[in-house]
Amino acid sequence: MTPRGRSWVLLWLLFALGILTWIVARQTSSHVTATRLNELREQRTTLEARRAELLQRIRRGESRAVLVPKAESLGLHLPRDSEMVRITVPDAGDP
Repeated sequence: MTPRGRSWVLLWLLFALGILTWIVARQTSSHVTATRLNELREQRTTLEARRAELLQRIRRGESRAVLVPKAESLGLHLPRDSEMVRITVPDAGDP
């Protein structure tokens, strides 16, 4: 081979090496991204389960079965019909 031919072969080998290096870097980056995505999906699932549990606890805490005994222990009672007062607020358009 002539020096000129060797230069072309070396140039093509370096070009191929650069392309292969770029491919490996891209594959590594995609693997890291996919791993992080899976971690975030697992975290989201855990957080959604926690949210559902907290919403269930809130609903249970808002129920009459829980609130009435707590109110009675504080000396409160359910109002009778005669104890209920309805307050009306006039519309903004009324003088």
